[in-house]
Amino acid sequence: MTDYYKTLGVKKDASDKDVRQAFRKAARSHHPDLNPGDKQAEARFKEINEAYTVLSDSDSRTKYDRYGDRWKHADQIEEQRRRARSSPFSWSGHGQGGGSFGQSTYTDLNDFLSGRGDPFGRGRSRRNSRVRSETGVEVSLEEAFAGTTVVATLTVSGRARKYEVNIPPGVDTGSTVRITPDSATELMFNVTVTPHESFTRRGDHLYTDAKIPFEDVILGGEVETTMVDGRRIRVTVPANSQNGQNIRLRGQGMPKLGSPDTKGDLFVTIRPELPTELTDETTNLIAKLKELRSEEE
Repeated sequence: MTDYYKTLGVKKDASDKDVRQAFRKAARSHHPDLNPGDKQAEARFKEINEAYTVLSDSDSRTKYDRYGDRWKHADQIEEQRRRARSSPFSWSGHGQGGGSFGQSTYTDLNDFLSGRGDPFGRGRSRRNSRVRSETGVEVSLEEAFAGTTVVATLTVSGRARKYEVNIPPGVDTGSTVRITPDSATELMFNVTVTPHESFTRRGDHLYTDAKIPFEDVILGGEVETTMVDGRRIRVTVPANSQNGQNIRLRGQGMPKLGSPDTKGDLFVTIRPELPTELTDETTNLIAKLKELRSEEE
């Protein structure tokens, strides 16, 4: 199990301030800019940044404290438990040529991920008597964000057939779409969300880098960034920002599976962009800045 507290060198009851200070200290020591060519420092910096991203957010920290490495699936676990309390029956798509995200009532995350389990023990004989067939389907991150329809081929009882499968918003790698064309057949489509070139997904949160002119990093400013759905929004960059610092945009991440109106957050990581061609005037100004900083020290 990844121990984010150990990664930052703080205790489990550390305050937000302690977490923030520990992150800054660790990040300075292992920052790639200060350790050029050091792959170990680069990997360590990524671990530190990941730990801080989780522990600096009260919601994700609470989930991590409760579920450990399974914290990304906390909402799904809670939803499955809620459904188990309210109804002993599972929900799945019906009818050839259509599909929906099928969820059974699971007792824990392992059952959820493996597609097993009915805590009430009902309907098992009927499920076990069904002919099951499964295959994998791939969707892009954009398709996982908006939902989509894919056509997949499955061989059932020795015959290959094509099925149109509805992929709901918020699916992630490991999600399963189920179709029951009839009472004797259960079709399972295991979803894989392909990596995106600009966005990294962690649960319902998204992460992306933004190149920002170094003067805006120092003085503050705005940068325009493109969202997964193609929208462009302007992000305010605080003055005195640091390389690797995250700007959090609440509600701009991935939709939650089964509740598409609720979305995770988008974290825009600041990447200062240094100029490659300087005029004499710009060079003189930078030299003056260097002189002033030397005097301040």
